[in-house]
Amino acid sequence: QVQLVESGGGLVQPGGSLRLSCAASGRSFSSAYMGWFRQGPGKEREFVAGISYDGHNTDYPDFVKGRFTISRDNAKSTAYLQMNSLKPEDTATYYCARGRAPYSLYSGRATNAYDYWGQGTQVTVSS
Repeated sequence: QVQLVESGGGLVQPGGSLRLSCAASGRSFSSAYMGWFRQGPGKEREFVAGISYDGHNTDYPDFVKGRFTISRDNAKSTAYLQMNSLKPEDTATYYCARGRAPYSLYSGRATNAYDYWGQGTQVTVSS
């Protein structure tokens, strides 16, 4: 079993920054694609960022590109999401997820590409 625990959310003003962390319990972290998703009240869950097992490939939708950066530290079994220049529309619950294997069989931007999810951490951007 894999357990994912997010942390680092909070209340920030527009233009501010937060760094989210996702700590994984298992030893298979280093071989897994990892993704971040978010879901606001009354909205669909949407893809935010993805990263390959070795950190060499990353993927971002246009609405976060240039502002958010996904990274990972396999020695610590932890994935990160650095969020800069935050906007009110970034307000959501942010979830970390582990990708299914083999990665090549799935689309990394789709929720069904992931088999384990964290409990989520709330990010609120407001003045």
